[in-house]
Parts: sequence; structure tokens; C-alpha cells
Amino acid sequence: MKQSMTKTSRWYREPIMWLVVAFPLTSVIVGFVSLALAIRSDDGMVEDDYYKQGMTINRMLDRDKAAAAEGLTAAVELDAARHELLIRMTARQATALPDNIQLKLMHATRAGFDHSLVLPRQADGTYRAPLPEFVPGHWDVQLTAQDWRLTGSLFMPGDNRLVMRPSLP
Repeated sequence: MKQSMTKTSRWYREPIMWLVVAFPLTSVIVGFVSLALAIRSDDGMVEDDYYKQGMTINRMLDRDKAAAAEGLTAAVELDAARHELLIRMTARQATALPDNIQLKLMHATRAGFDHSLVLPRQADGTYRAPLPEFVPGHWDVQLTAQDWRLTGSLFMPGDNRLVMRPSLP
């Protein structure tokens, strides 16, 4: 009689066993890496006070209407050679132009790159400030004073001039 000899080997020497273990082990490792990335990174797109921002929409619309009633427009020039941001404003009445304006440069997807500048009125009637650092992408621009607002958008790199008008619905 012949006896069949079966050769036994240890489990960790079997290739099929490593194939069975590799898929679940890989998914567990990828899950932990994804968790670590989610905890460490800032998504920047979600506002903490979104409810309050939603409630202020009527005030923003009133500011847009006030800018339209005063006939406000602004020409924003980005002069990279002089590292200067220059704003020329026009209104129906020159007395409507304030002594200081606030310029908000908001990156479309990353709030960490946003800039907020207060520009004083110069003797020649323009508003000037040092040119801030722009990363590539779409930028929303908002020019405000106490009772009005002008809006526009820039695409960087490339745009170096922007004409801003009131945004009316």
C-alpha cells in the first residue's frame, strides 16, 4: 500500500493566505491615513456662522441699492511693477466718496488666503495700498464703506484691472 505523504507548511508561507490578508489590511491602513488627513487639514470652505451670514443678506442688498443710487463705480488696478493697488472711484456727487474704504480680497475656495485692507483717500482722490500676495485662482473682490458695497472678481494670474459696479438682483 502506498501512503500519500502530505506536505504541510506554515500559514505565513502560503501565497494565497497573504492575498486574503492583504485586502482587509490595506483598507484599514488607508482608512487611518484618511482619518489623519481629515483631522489635520482645514477645509476652509465651511463658515462657522453661516446662519448669521444668511440673515445679513438683506443688509447687503440695501448696500448694493445705496451704491447704485449714488452712481458709484470703481476701477481697481494692480500694478505689479510698483507693488501697488490703486482704486479710482466715481460717483454722481464727489462729496459721496468716503475718507476710508475697505477692500476685501477673498479667494474663492481657501479662506486662509483672504485679505482685508483699509485704504485711505489720497489728495488726488484715489485710494492706494501695497499690493498683497495673490495665489493663483479666482478671487472675489468687495469694496465697502459704511452704507454701500461694490463687488467684482479677478482671475489670478492674469487680471490686473477690474471695474466694479453695484451688484443688483
